[in-house]
Amino acid sequence: MMPLLSDVTSCLSSYDPDALPVRDAQRIINDFLEPVRETETVALLSALGRVLAQDIISPISVPAHDNSAMDGFAFRGADLDPAAPTTLAVVGTVYAGRPSNAAPQAGQCVRIMTGGVMPAGCDTVIPQEHCAAISDDSVTIRPGTLATGDNRRFAGEDLMAGRPALEGGRVIGPADLGLLASLGIATIPVTRRLRVAFFSTGDELRSIGEPLDAGCVYDSNRYTLFGMLTRLGCEIIDMGIVRDEPQALEDALRSACASADAIVTSGGVSVGAADYTRQIMAELGDVTFWKIGMRPGRPLAFGRISSDGKSAFLFGLPGNPVAVMVSFYFFARAALLRMMGANAPVEMVKVKSAAAIRKKPGRTEYQRGIMSTDAGGNQTVRITGSQGSGILRSMTEANCMVVLHDEQGNVSAGDMVDIILFSGLM
Repeated sequence: MMPLLSDVTSCLSSYDPDALPVRDAQRIINDFLEPVRETETVALLSALGRVLAQDIISPISVPAHDNSAMDGFAFRGADLDPAAPTTLAVVGTVYAGRPSNAAPQAGQCVRIMTGGVMPAGCDTVIPQEHCAAISDDSVTIRPGTLATGDNRRFAGEDLMAGRPALEGGRVIGPADLGLLASLGIATIPVTRRLRVAFFSTGDELRSIGEPLDAGCVYDSNRYTLFGMLTRLGCEIIDMGIVRDEPQALEDALRSACASADAIVTSGGVSVGAADYTRQIMAELGDVTFWKIGMRPGRPLAFGRISSDGKSAFLFGLPGNPVAVMVSFYFFARAALLRMMGANAPVEMVKVKSAAAIRKKPGRTEYQRGIMSTDAGGNQTVRITGSQGSGILRSMTEANCMVVLHDEQGNVSAGDMVDIILFSGLM
């Protein structure tokens, strides 16, 4: 049986929807959501950005044999003379990918190429450029040039057969494709793509290409939402602009329920929004309206709505362009990743603030920042300037978000602050 929002919020001792801390809202969303269970099998070249549905167990060891890490000469480390030059007789050549019957004895060596299988008894490789002398039938090594065991890769050094190669929940990246290919794996199980419907609300909004009447603005939120959802690898359903009219909103929400796992809206959730927004969402499901202790992006609606036996999780974001992006990144993004079954936490790093930052304790602030490296090689961050929630240009100038937590007050120049880099996030 699916839980109710009231069941989840009852776990918080001081739950107040009109003054909800960021961390409490994130916890409620996380506890209320349910991951998608359906999976599918995809070819390796179609797996980039998909979420691995289960652990991948390595069918082979990588590398499969002890092999050389260098072009050089393989021999027994015990032959090295620590006090005088060591001269070894060359008795053969070992190439990568070719079988060899070479079996050097004491005082002998074989020329070996990078990746060549180490002959029985050999445990050390000297790179050819480190040899003191090389002839057609011998090689000389100065004392102290290397130690026993140098430049040998062990079988299974990268990965042992029977061990997990990749863990379920991982978002597949380019290196993962290479690793799976090295194991001979051609297809992998992934969670199906999350279907997300999104639309903007507001009579003042116009689509690109339409005339801009007095008092109207072009709808930018659908484009940023499109970009953010596409980056997450969602299957997206763009429902356009929905007018500030009860039946239009109800029709849009019911239509979204029919085809989507989640719905993301922008606008219509602030204190000044028409009462019908709350009424319709309440009629369609289990939805709550919050005033989050944050800046920008205070209003937020969250819950689950249903229509004709189908349901979808709802994220009602504010209407201001920057507030939409901040609310998405710090509430909706993590939630959608959880629904995908992905393990992709956002990591914060600490850097010095290049200047003072004004901040009131008691709320979380997300300020647009530019991280750079100063003359001393230290990483510092400065905010982009005015932090108004409608200044979308500042998001294009920033390369990180400065996270100022609830308990923090004013920041002085030189203080350490938490930042989240946009690289990998956007």
